Amino acid sequence: MTNQLRYISISHISAKVVDRERFFIAEEEKKSLHLKISRKFPDIVGLLFLVTCNRTEIYFESGRTTAADLLDFLLREKMGDVKKEDLSLFVKSDDSEITAHHLLAVSTGLLSKVWGDAEIIHQLRKAYKTTLEMKLQGSLLERAMQMVFRNHKRIRNETRFRDGTTSVAYKSLKMMVETYGAEEMKNKKILLIGAGDIVKQWFKYNSKFNFKEVAISNRTLKNAQLLARKHSADVFSWNKVLANNFSDFDIIVGAAGNSHHLVKHLNKYEKPRLLIDLGLPSNMDPDLSEIPEVTLYNLDAISTALEKTKTQRKKAVKKVSQINKEELLLFQKWLREAPLRKLLAQQKIFIVKNTAGYLKKSMKIVDPEKINMVTNRVIRKLYHNPSSITSQKDIHQLIVRQAFFEDSNKRTFFRMPKNSEL
Repeated sequence: MTNQLRYISISHISAKVVDRERFFIAEEEKKSLHLKISRKFPDIVGLLFLVTCNRTEIYFESGRTTAADLLDFLLREKMGDVKKEDLSLFVKSDDSEITAHHLLAVSTGLLSKVWGDAEIIHQLRKAYKTTLEMKLQGSLLERAMQMVFRNHKRIRNETRFRDGTTSVAYKSLKMMVETYGAEEMKNKKILLIGAGDIVKQWFKYNSKFNFKEVAISNRTLKNAQLLARKHSADVFSWNKVLANNFSDFDIIVGAAGNSHHLVKHLNKYEKPRLLIDLGLPSNMDPDLSEIPEVTLYNLDAISTALEKTKTQRKKAVKKVSQINKEELLLFQKWLREAPLRKLLAQQKIFIVKNTAGYLKKSMKIVDPEKINMVTNRVIRKLYHNPSSITSQKDIHQLIVRQAFFEDSNKRTFFRMPKNSEL
């Protein structure tokens, strides 16, 4: 059976945070889940997990295993059972072209809460790195990712779609200023829980704000210490986080992986607190917002606040969609030619042997080095553009062109021998 590129997806489009976090795949789970899927479905040759704040998606290349099969497996793995209401939270496809179209839309940020989300391409690169490490890139998935990276480069160079910052890490900094004011923020103490990508982005953007009273806490102490040294921050005990001992801090930013409702207790009638929950699963119990002194923003609230950037990017959408369309057409052409490339690979020995024979017999070329050079060029041309060859005459003409190319400095012209055969 011919392989297809397929996908399953749960995102902010189809589900709320409370549902998305149930199917979140933590970083430490990914390689184990890769192995489980590979053992369960041996026909899967390409596999990629894209897990972000707003989506969990699995792209895979297989012959027999369908998107429904993999979704059923994921539901049983995460929830222990398959329920109709959970199935309805996902979208899926078993068609390579539909999957490629979806992947392009996701990678360009057209399906993000804020159009043009620049972080998604970095998250895809990181996801693909794991795929390569597991040797599960497959030919279809590999080609699709090449399309994604080429498409990203074109959008960056040919449009202004990426203009403006849409990072939730950056928005969290802006919210601090909006809540307290730039002057008062100089004295506010900030606790960052976690030491992953979002916290690293937070420090990158903090160079513009220059907040000094910052501490980091992470379950792996070494990671917190490395970031703290790099950014002149303090390290806060993870045990104190687990005990919810936050009396020293005015602002708490939750960005820890696999830490559902890590922050669930705050003493009432203490000083006002700003809680910013960037974690998925949610780091902070939403009931904390009921405390009068507490202001809590979760991912959905932050993403909604970022919607203003969307207006600025509308003008570029038409051009982005056109670039996506062009890259998708190239992918579709590559898909259509796949059977021809497979046939050429199978017939390579035959073509090499007979190309050499044709050069000697019909074109009187006997130099072994030149025969080898022309033959290699013919094979490459046939492989990269197999649809251009529809008859033996096309192959003859290709051989002549490549032979002429090699002799172009001598200005040697070759005529196509009549009724010649390869």
